[in-house]
Amino acid sequence: MKSASAKKEIELVLANRFGSVFQRREKRPTEIVPTGIEEIDGCLDGLPRGAITEIYGAASSGRTSLLLSALAVATAQEETCALVDTSDTFDLSSAANARVDCDRLLWVRCSGRVERAFKATDLLLQSGGFGMVALNLADVEAKYTKRIITSWWFRFRRAIESTQTALIVVTPVPCVRSCATVVWEVNNEGAAWPNSRSLVWENNDATLTLMKDRQTSIPNLSLVTELTPQNNSYFLPPAHSHLLRGFRVQVNQGRPASWTGGPARFSTRLH
Repeated sequence: MKSASAKKEIELVLANRFGSVFQRREKRPTEIVPTGIEEIDGCLDGLPRGAITEIYGAASSGRTSLLLSALAVATAQEETCALVDTSDTFDLSSAANARVDCDRLLWVRCSGRVERAFKATDLLLQSGGFGMVALNLADVEAKYTKRIITSWWFRFRRAIESTQTALIVVTPVPCVRSCATVVWEVNNEGAAWPNSRSLVWENNDATLTLMKDRQTSIPNLSLVTELTPQNNSYFLPPAHSHLLRGFRVQVNQGRPASWTGGPARFSTRLH
């Protein structure tokens, strides 16, 4: 009892001089930036501001589609965004198709130099004026991303923890470690083809036919053209990629650990 009363007296004395320093402040709820993909926003909430979100997966897993969708939502809300492109693989036409407003996007090309990419990201985060900053390490070899020193991630987390900036880090393997508030693993579950059993490819009169394998009962594609080009050196035979609608993508959340739902799934669109 004496210790409790003594503590109370000390708090009253300090409160008269320094104000309400001992009053416990309520933690402000984390503001979320939607990704623009209903399946993810409804299941995994979205991208927290003032924190690091890591998205990792193999090539063609859907990680870039997820990044472009988030950038499209942020730029549509008239936020200024930045993309640090480590390997110079950012495709402007793909961004435009994803409805990213490139007039509100700062594109930083780093020519494969990882150190330059991290210094550029640090400069952008320290400015505090960007609604979303993306560090794209997706095409950096995994053995190099694993060697990135942890102090960089702590520095980034410290720079944005009291700001409205959402930092997205895209990697081939998880490497941000405990500094990431949200970690998403992205997997490609397979290609998404047209639903119709046959259609005509107008340019070359090609016919796509879906046939089931007798052993596996899995639909297989058969692409056939009925025209034989003559004296046309520019003729390109139709390919399956012309009719590919996209990919079925599965997103698993590794952090926070309190999340107990199942994986989220969505389909990318190429055409």
